[in-house]
Amino acid sequence: MKTGGGEPRKREDALTKGVRKTETVDTKSVDRLSRVLGAFDENLNALTRALGLVAYVEGMKIRLEGEAESVALGVKTLNALLKLAAGEEIDAGRIAYCIELAKEDKADEIASLSSGTVAVTAKGKQIKCKTVGQKAYVDSIKKNTVVFGVGPAGTGKTYLAVCMAVSAFKSKQIERIILTRPAVEAGEKLGFLPGDLQTKVDPYLRPLYDALQELLGLETYGKLMERGAIEVAPLAYMRGRTLSNAFIILDEAQNTTREQMKMFLTRMGEGSKMVVTGDVTQIDLDGKESGLVHATQILDGVEGIGVCKLTAKDVVRHPLVMRIIRAYEKDGETRESERKKKENRRKEGSANDRGKDAEGD
Repeated sequence: MKTGGGEPRKREDALTKGVRKTETVDTKSVDRLSRVLGAFDENLNALTRALGLVAYVEGMKIRLEGEAESVALGVKTLNALLKLAAGEEIDAGRIAYCIELAKEDKADEIASLSSGTVAVTAKGKQIKCKTVGQKAYVDSIKKNTVVFGVGPAGTGKTYLAVCMAVSAFKSKQIERIILTRPAVEAGEKLGFLPGDLQTKVDPYLRPLYDALQELLGLETYGKLMERGAIEVAPLAYMRGRTLSNAFIILDEAQNTTREQMKMFLTRMGEGSKMVVTGDVTQIDLDGKESGLVHATQILDGVEGIGVCKLTAKDVVRHPLVMRIIRAYEKDGETRESERKKKENRRKEGSANDRGKDAEGD
C-alpha cells in the first residue's frame, strides 16, 4: 500500500531535489500501526504532506522516501508517535507537535508524556499532559509554591492549573480552591452588566467553572460552591486577606498592574499554593506596565517560585491555532523590526542635523 499527501507530480518534483533516501520504521504491532496510520491513513498522509515524503506500508513496517533531511525527520517523528500510540490516540495535532520536537532533536522527550496522570474527571477520564512544555509546567506546580504559567491561548495553562487544584483538594492537601482575575475587559465594564457581583463576574470565569464541573461533576461542584470550599472573586476583593490552606489561581494575570500583582502575591498564608496564568500578548491595560511581565522578570530564579513559558508548540487546540499564533508572532516581530529601523533613521537624521548646525556655527 502506498500513501502520500498532495498531487503525485508535485511529490515527484520534491523528491528530485537534494539527495534521495529511504528509511524503514518497524512498528512491531498491528495495534500501534493502525493508531499511527489513522482512519484511511489520514495520520500518515498528514506526516507526508508536512515533510514532503512518500510512504509505503509493508506489513507492520512503514517505508519513507524523500530528501535525506526530511526522511530523517520523518523517522524521528514516527518513532515518537509509536511511543505515544501505546496508550493514546494519534491525531493531526500530535503529528504536528512531534514534527516540531523532531526538528529540535527533542523527539525522545515525548516518551515522558505517556506516564503520569494529572487528574481524573468525574466520568473517569484521565487527564495527561500533551506536550513537553505542559509536563514541565505541571512538574513546576508540584515542586514550587508559586508558579507563573505564561503562554498563548490554547496551551492549557489555566485548565492544568485547575486540574492540579482539584487533585490537591481531593488528596486533602488544601481545604479551599480560590479563583480570581482582574476586572479588566476589552469592551463593556462589569458595572454595565445586570445582576449582583457574582453574576457579573461569572461570564469572565466561565473557563474555570467549566473545568471544575468537568473534574468534579456538576452536583459535587454545586455543593462545594455552597460550602465555600470553592470561592470565586475579583482580584480587588483579595486586598487585606490572608489565604491559608488554599490553592489560589489568578487567571488573565497579564491585566494586573504592578501594584495589584504585589498585593495578590502577598496574600499567601500557611499551606497555600498559587498559580498565576496569563498571555502577555493580550494586555488590555491602556499603556500601563503589566504586573505579570514585571513579576516574571524580578521573581524568576527566586527559591520556591517557578516561571514556565509555554509557546505555540504547546497549543493543544486545533492545529490551525498554532499556525495563527505563529502568524501573529511573525507579524509582531516584523512590526518591531520596522519600528527599530524608523527609530534608528530618526536618530541618524537628528545627529546629521546637529552636525550641520555645528559646521554652520
